[in-house]
Amino acid sequence: MGAAASVTQEEASKFPQYKILGGDAEFDKLKDEEGKVSGDKYADPYLKYGGTYAGDAKDNADFKYVTFDTLPAFTPEHKSLMAKFLTPELFEKLKDVKSSKGYTLSNAIMTGVVTPHLGVGVCAGDEECWELFKDLYYPVIQGWHGYDAANSKHPVDLDPSKLVFTDEQKETFNKYVVSTRIRAARNISGFSLPTGATDEDRAGVEGVLKQTFAGLSGELAGTYYELGALTEEQTKFLLERGFLFQIPSARNLLTGAGAARSWPNNRGIFHNEAQTALAWVNEEDHCRIISMELGGNIPSVFARFCDLSNAIKESAEANNTKLMWNETLGFMGTCPSNLGTGLRASVMVVLPEFNKLMEGDNAEDKELLETVCSAFDLQPRGSAGEHSAAEGGKFDVSNKQRLGFSEVQLVQKMIDGVTKVVELEKMLAGGSTPADIRATLNTAPAEAAPAAEAAPAEAAPAAEAAPAAEEPAAA
Repeated sequence: MGAAASVTQEEASKFPQYKILGGDAEFDKLKDEEGKVSGDKYADPYLKYGGTYAGDAKDNADFKYVTFDTLPAFTPEHKSLMAKFLTPELFEKLKDVKSSKGYTLSNAIMTGVVTPHLGVGVCAGDEECWELFKDLYYPVIQGWHGYDAANSKHPVDLDPSKLVFTDEQKETFNKYVVSTRIRAARNISGFSLPTGATDEDRAGVEGVLKQTFAGLSGELAGTYYELGALTEEQTKFLLERGFLFQIPSARNLLTGAGAARSWPNNRGIFHNEAQTALAWVNEEDHCRIISMELGGNIPSVFARFCDLSNAIKESAEANNTKLMWNETLGFMGTCPSNLGTGLRASVMVVLPEFNKLMEGDNAEDKELLETVCSAFDLQPRGSAGEHSAAEGGKFDVSNKQRLGFSEVQLVQKMIDGVTKVVELEKMLAGGSTPADIRATLNTAPAEAAPAAEAAPAEAAPAAEAAPAAEEPAAA
């Protein structure tokens, strides 16, 4: 990692990203008969596109931040919106800007530089960043969400009583929907986000959230597991239920952004006794909350989600702080893809007729489900992710939008959209052709739907197989 000559394992272990990029196991795969690895095989990928290890107060034993004194050497491999919008002029304007907590432009863009396949490619290290680096963030937000952050206000509405879920819809969802989940991130003002956090920040966040979990009662009462203290039995229990969050790897946001430093300290997982409420602590955000249950009772899942969100808000306020939120960006966090509501409301819905078309040979018909879902601002995922068929015809269908709509609006759009998708599934089962389905779609322009988020993998409800693995992170 950065050396030209062959290096021993002891020498290699001192390189900045040794542990995160594979450590001893990777060295053992590459070593020669003398137990050394040639420098050209072990070059540091984090310096491939420019930059140096100039020393950063946030560096630790297993991760060093890269400092870019000049614009990174972007290549055609760089797919992110950050790479698209970070011009030489903008880089020069922002390169010396630093938040009061020490987060820089180099810190913000590092994950998108060293991990070229990411779609967003930029992060925030603390709440202040969203104002300091808005000349970069706002174009990225526009490109990802279709939302004009400079001239728009984001609504918030966490009142589940406003949902409309008719008896007819309830009957339909009970028949076609296997499971439901709603998730979003919450971050606590005053602490750096995971990409810029110190050990003290992570401990402070975990302290506030432990207090939240300890104060939960009734249906929400449950157990908090410290990630670094899990027993083999607990690990097996959480893995079997899909409750463990993503492990840092060379390809995900956590690693390239510095969010995996001091792993697994001050990280953890909470779930209630019924295993219908889940929270991840100090992963990509301070807290990711997930409400889930078998079946299609959307109001029940949303009400539990709102209760958990409100509990975290109350705990933050009891500790003389608040949740990160403003009227322009809504709930703020690490990645621009999860601003606004940051909400993903999804159902695992059985659509065997659409699945038959996806497994067929007609290219246009294979895309019919995606076309239908897009008309209602929804996104389907099959067993292998987007654009794929689903085992047993069970598709994960969720809202596309995050920003510019309230929580109630997005959940309602999911309810109404899935209702229409099921109606069209019934038409296919009754003999209608794909052409008939296309003819029923409203071709009038709808509200602009933002680019679909590549969301982190999440847990499915107990006793239900998780849907196809999702992208590890949008950023």
